[in-house]
This record gives sequence, structure tokens and C-alpha cells, in this order.
Amino acid sequence: MRTAAKSTTATLTRRPSASSLDNHSIQDRGAEMDEGKGSVIKGSGDLGHYKPPPPAAVAAFMRWTREDVMSVAKLHRVPCVFAVGLLFFMGVEYTIFMVPTGSPPLDLGFVATVSLHRLLSSWPELNTLLAALNTVFVGMQTAYILWAWLIEGRPRAAISALFMFTCRGILGCSTQLPLPQGFLGSGVDFPVGNVSFFLFFSGHVAGSVIASLDMRRMQRWELAWTFDALNVLQAVRLLGTRGHYTIDLAVGLGAGILFDHLAGNYEKSHRTRGTALHSNGEC
Repeated sequence: MRTAAKSTTATLTRRPSASSLDNHSIQDRGAEMDEGKGSVIKGSGDLGHYKPPPPAAVAAFMRWTREDVMSVAKLHRVPCVFAVGLLFFMGVEYTIFMVPTGSPPLDLGFVATVSLHRLLSSWPELNTLLAALNTVFVGMQTAYILWAWLIEGRPRAAISALFMFTCRGILGCSTQLPLPQGFLGSGVDFPVGNVSFFLFFSGHVAGSVIASLDMRRMQRWELAWTFDALNVLQAVRLLGTRGHYTIDLAVGLGAGILFDHLAGNYEKSHRTRGTALHSNGEC
């Protein structure tokens, strides 16, 4: 009996009181709320005040502060420059005089190369020499792209050229621009033989950009810079001979970059698909 009484007394002694339970439960709830990733702001002497997260339906600009707006020009200078350009050219576009129907197009590249055009018009031998050198440069582009594919086993530049010339053919057939006034042709200019060609866009410029980008991937910096310099001289000659409009050359530059990027995506997706098929035992 004494043993049982002692056990009962010990059990009663170890049993927590109601106030102790309440204090522990309050502390546990407070700890859980403190772990709510910033949802609780601690107060003085209590558990804190719950701050609900902002609703997802609120527009992003509604959460901008004055400091955010003021720091845009400092942290995002390039987009700000383009924003100013947008406003400027909106004003130019809505007030510029349109070229009348039947008049030759206004091309600033032609205006800048008037002296070169006069020189080549009065000196046909020089025009033929420059055309031959330009054809050699096109051959250099082609040779490098084929070398990278057939010898080095890197087909990206070749795939890019295929994409580019196919797209150029589609666009050239879709809109056939008139031949610029004062065009100075040559039988040795590429394509050789005074044959017809698409004006939009310049395959000369785009092919050179594709080759130059591949050279940079391989860290052939000197060769890449050489191709870039020759591409600039090529563009000046094409404007001087009225072989391309300025917009043809500008789009050719962008097309070279674009189709090189698309060819890279194609290679990446092809490798990913081949890896998946190989892991599944389908190839």
C-alpha cells in the first residue's frame, strides 16, 4: 500500500499543471508564427501582429516605390536610351515627308557614297577589280563554313547559312524591289555573270557575319576581326555600286546573328533529343 501511494504521489507530482500547459501551447504557437517567413512582425510583450502577403492580383507597377522609379535611369541605362529613341522616331515618323509615287527611294547610304559612285562610274576597271575582290571574299566565307563542317565536324555555321539563304529566297520572292538607279554591275561580281539576284536582304553581309561568329566561338579573334573589316568594306562597295539598299545591309547583319542563334538552338535540341532516344534504347 505504501508503495502504491508513493507511485501515485510521484505521478501527481510529475503531471503538469493547466497553466503550464497553456503557457507551453502559447509559446509553441508563437514559434510557429515566427517561422512564417516574414508574416509576423514582433510586438512588445505579445505574439506580434500578422501581416498578410500582398495579393497576387495586384498589378506590378502598383508595388513600385519612388526609389524604384528614380533608380531606373541609373540601373537600366540602355533601355532608357531606347525609350528616348522610341519617342524621337515616333515624332519623325509622324511628321516626315513621304517619298512620292514614281520617285526614287531616299537612301542615306547612297547619299553618303555619292563620291564613290561617281568614281566607279568613271573608272570601270576599278569597279571590276573591286567586284572581283568581293567575289574572292565571298569564296572565303564559303570555304570557311564548309571547312568548319566537313573538316572540323562543326555544322552550326553551315546550318545557319542554309536557314539564312532559304529565308532570303522566300523574302526575295515575296517582295521584289526595283533595281536602284545608277546600278553598276560587273560580270565578275557574285553571283558571277551579271545574273539577277535578290536585293532584300544582303547574303554577302549575312554570310560574313555567320562566319565571323563561328570564328569567335573558336576564339579565332584575329580572323574574326579581319572578316568584320572586310565586311564593312564590302558594305561600302555595295552602296557605292548601288548593288544593295542600306536596309538590305542592315537586315543582312541582323539575319546573320539571328540564324546563327537559331542554328545553335537546333543543334542543342537535336543533341537533347538524341540523348533521350539513346537513354530509352531507341537508337
